[in-house]
Amino acid sequence: MSSAAAAIQENRARTEDRFLDAAERLLVEVGFAGITTRRLAEEAGANHGLVHYYFGSMEQLYVRVLERFTARLIARQRGLYSSDIPFAEKWRQAMHYLVTDREYQKVWLELQALAWNRPELRSRVARIHGEWRALLREAFGPVRERLDLDIPLDALVALVMTFNEGVILDRASGITAGHRELRDWTEEWLRQRERRAKRSGR
Repeated sequence: MSSAAAAIQENRARTEDRFLDAAERLLVEVGFAGITTRRLAEEAGANHGLVHYYFGSMEQLYVRVLERFTARLIARQRGLYSSDIPFAEKWRQAMHYLVTDREYQKVWLELQALAWNRPELRSRVARIHGEWRALLREAFGPVRERLDLDIPLDALVALVMTFNEGVILDRASGITAGHRELRDWTEEWLRQRERRAKRSGR
């Protein structure tokens, strides 16, 4: 690749990142319904004509935002679950993230709603959902037997996904009743399981 071509490619990558950063901020602040091409371009400091040239459509850009955001958080979660701390502590930290990752959750809910009426986006959003499920399989697979969790792995993953999405949707609607109590109970239940496993040598 010539130096000129490399410079063009580098400039494009920087511009794409500016669009993605701007779209991420706006999805959190106003949602996809409040974003226009011109507003996005102003936020990114770039020509609005480049949005469709680089991404094809605003909707495709939004999915790229979600994919990029998801990759960051999955890398973080994978690091957590591969650490040597007790599983109950991993769960406690994961539940802390469930409370603090509000920006991601807003983008996630916005894109799920958008995909309901955009069949061309549905498979990409579903693939992201599948990435989270795969991560939970990695997390729970090694400990399910040790903690004597008498539930099929796929059912356990579905339960945790439903639990998490329910909490996220509640919080987006301003509902927090019972959340802390549920987190505390679940954490203590896992700690009891870990103590029992340790006593039995598992």
